[in-house]
Amino acid sequence: MIPGSWTSVRVRAPRNRAAVASALFELGAEGIHELDDDLITHIRDIDRSRVDTILQQADAGARVEFSPTPMIDWSSEWRSRIASHRVGRLVVTPPWLAHRFTEAERITIDPGMAFGTGDHETTRGVLSLMQRVIRDGDVVADLGAGSAVLAIGAAKLGARRAVAIELDPDAIGNAEENTRTNRVFDTVTVLQGDAKLLLPLIAPVRVVLANIISAVLIELLPVVKSALEDQGVAILGGILSAEKDEMQSEFRNGGWRVVDSDEEGLWWSVTIALQ
Repeated sequence: MIPGSWTSVRVRAPRNRAAVASALFELGAEGIHELDDDLITHIRDIDRSRVDTILQQADAGARVEFSPTPMIDWSSEWRSRIASHRVGRLVVTPPWLAHRFTEAERITIDPGMAFGTGDHETTRGVLSLMQRVIRDGDVVADLGAGSAVLAIGAAKLGARRAVAIELDPDAIGNAEENTRTNRVFDTVTVLQGDAKLLLPLIAPVRVVLANIISAVLIELLPVVKSALEDQGVAILGGILSAEKDEMQSEFRNGGWRVVDSDEEGLWWSVTIALQ
């Protein structure tokens, strides 16, 4: 296999769509496209045997098809594929469309390699919920920050300080450049490392943002709980709508209550506070 090559993975009409989608994200998918009853994604440097085994564990009846992903010069292709997305008072936009919006409303994100262009429902869901929560002077932590789009949004909404924590070293340069582009580098700090270790070091915070898959969110909840100020809240994305009941049970068992939510496509975003 050529290093860095991508393979298209198509799961035909899975019965347990939520489990299959979660498995695909854990295998390295950065997004999932629904076409009729199928789920389609692209995974880099794939081990087909491992993918097939994990997907069969998620759904015993899953029919998996593989095909090469066409080689595309994304440096030019992005411009035709990535659009601006308005979410309430904010607009997430690539640099070549930023001139259409005022500096106060725009979050300019260079697509780079990092997740968080506003093109995904989970990003939009968290951005929407943030606007009902964040107030002037807040201290905010963004866990699994990717491009730092949420931390930058927090700064635009009046946060005094926002810390964007990201484990993937490949995303750090992109996140830092985005803070400079949006002129919030004096408000947003980008840290590379494990959120479970770094969040306690910047606590207390009034708002925690985390747009990560559900399994990781569950692991983070105890750390988030101990990091929040009194009356603090957490805004979570990356939860499949099919996982809503399971997550609500996790919240109740952990001493949380749901105070707000947003749903788009397959995804459920939620604001939670301590009971």
